[in-house]
Amino acid sequence: MAELDIGKHCQLDSCHQNDFLPFTCDVCGGIFCIDHRSREAHSCSQVIVKREFCTSGGSTSYPCSFPDCKGKELLPVICPQCGKHFCLAHRYHEDHKCEKFENPKPRMSATKELVQKIMESKEGSKNKGRRGAKNSATAAKVALMKLKMHAAGDKGLPQTERTYLQVYLPKESKSSSQPMFFCSKWSVGKVVDYAASQAGLKNNNNVLTAKKLRLCHPQMGEAMQMDATLLSLLAHPETPLYNGGNVILEYLDNESTGLKDVSEYITQM
Repeated sequence: MAELDIGKHCQLDSCHQNDFLPFTCDVCGGIFCIDHRSREAHSCSQVIVKREFCTSGGSTSYPCSFPDCKGKELLPVICPQCGKHFCLAHRYHEDHKCEKFENPKPRMSATKELVQKIMESKEGSKNKGRRGAKNSATAAKVALMKLKMHAAGDKGLPQTERTYLQVYLPKESKSSSQPMFFCSKWSVGKVVDYAASQAGLKNNNNVLTAKKLRLCHPQMGEAMQMDATLLSLLAHPETPLYNGGNVILEYLDNESTGLKDVSEYITQM
């Protein structure tokens, strides 16, 4: 069967990944994959980002743009939506109330038929996940009581906003898992950063070439979108997470969309 000529290759020299749903930069006109669609991600040659900085003793620092915040960073931390500098505490759109952020909307595409074929190829594994959904929900209710006794997290969070999860750590970690709780309004990206800090894990998610810490579904193995909130994942109609359930935290290559085999984690669970 001949290979379907669908999609375009990312024009970034270090990538060249073939993307079925490529993005066209509205400034330089280049074609890029989803990971390099923002002007900052592909170092757009037509844009000069305004950098506010101050110098002290020969060093350069970047002040946070959030009102009344005096935080500074030695390296630029730029919001891909509004293009402003922020400190690490305000780098996520929900933390600095980004004026340019819009909730991601489903993309329409002429490749719907191809996507459907890909989804059908995964139907077997999805059915397996659905069959275990009821058991997972029941187990999560039982585990929730135990998690509330031992989970670590921000004690300042209201009880009504807490989501308790048993976080299974990367294979190279000394311990296999830790009970934690997070704010249900947090994005997956913030959950990953907080869990890494609690478990003492190395987090190079801001380094382009490094492996990234990703939060993965315990049955499907799929890496969750970093912009998605815990609330949206808890309410997912087909493969939801559960308050009191499990998640897997693992290092993945930049091109990886999830864990190919969760059997080792499932055995631990």
